[in-house]
Amino acid sequence: MYYSKIRNKIVFNDITFNDYSEMMKRLSELVAGQQAVIHSFEKDEIFIKLMEMGCIPGEKVVVEQIAPLGDPISISVSGYHLSLRKNEAYSIFVETAN
Repeated sequence: MYYSKIRNKIVFNDITFNDYSEMMKRLSELVAGQQAVIHSFEKDEIFIKLMEMGCIPGEKVVVEQIAPLGDPISISVSGYHLSLRKNEAYSIFVETAN
């Protein structure tokens, strides 16, 4: 993994991001098939649990599926699939790709 910020663009493993302040979203706001890079966490109490499951800042994440009622959300992170409740996904800030 590498980051390179050139002219307000970030390149992460061949994915180009514009100025990340404009592209910041919560993981719960993404749609199925969308990919992003984990930026930070909102709640400290869930931070350790998510890090143990591979959700660390800088890690690429892909939303695989969203349940019909919106909870849970299935994501691909660190080479495996993980299901998160919507409130857990809401506490993860991500940078989305174009």
